Amino acid sequence: MASAARIRAIVTGASRGVGRGVAEALGEIGAAVAITGRDEAALAQTGAGITALGGRALALRCDHRDDAQTEAAFAHALRELRGVDLLVNSAWGGYENMSEGGEFTWPRPFWEQPLWRWDAMFAAGVRAAYACSRLAARPMTAQRRGLIVNISFWAAQKYVGNVAYGVAKAATDRLTADCAHELRAHGVAVVSLYPGLVRTARVMEAAAFLDLSNSESPRLTGRAVAALVRDAEVLRHSGRALVAAQLAREYGFSDVDGAQPRPLTKDDV
Repeated sequence: MASAARIRAIVTGASRGVGRGVAEALGEIGAAVAITGRDEAALAQTGAGITALGGRALALRCDHRDDAQTEAAFAHALRELRGVDLLVNSAWGGYENMSEGGEFTWPRPFWEQPLWRWDAMFAAGVRAAYACSRLAARPMTAQRRGLIVNISFWAAQKYVGNVAYGVAKAATDRLTADCAHELRAHGVAVVSLYPGLVRTARVMEAAAFLDLSNSESPRLTGRAVAALVRDAEVLRHSGRALVAAQLAREYGFSDVDGAQPRPLTKDDV
């Protein structure tokens, strides 16, 4: 991998949540970070955070459900960054409108779920990750190095929440495994990364009903990404699903409050 000062990254879905945490953690190590998202004002806040932490930010408004917007954003990012060493696929549309008509419909059985929820998870999630990986892989294979990180979760391996969510996360992990297979010979690594219970704005809205004693800030996931991209032997992880809190122990970093949350396992969720 490139040295920290020269890392060129693209982080999708960086307007808020885990995507913002990843982008800010890359700012901590002085990376040049192109960030995408649909909310221009929120994206500007993320960019300001990257800059304040010592990185360089390039904010690109992009709806990754639109291929033309995705291709234009990547062309702009690749031109301004002069290449890319890291892609983090954090864009995700699956958590929007979890309540409908005053009812929390997220945990309904699949035959009572609205079909748009499936479409949201795939169009702005799995398909977006595939489309972005396709664009990043071209310069990465040419330079024979790079890292692609797909944000995923334990729902890929067991039932969590609802059927569409599990299928989307399983598809994300399969995308990781198969892209890793094709890219390994070119020196490019691909991993899935599982956060724990992350203190995003949406989670904190329900803080009164949650046990946050083992929770994580969004930046812990980002620090895991930063550790991976600086690892000269990151190919050993390629094709695997990794847990952010476990990487904190392995690489020796902590969360913003100095804590090292206990890594969750499949049995914990």
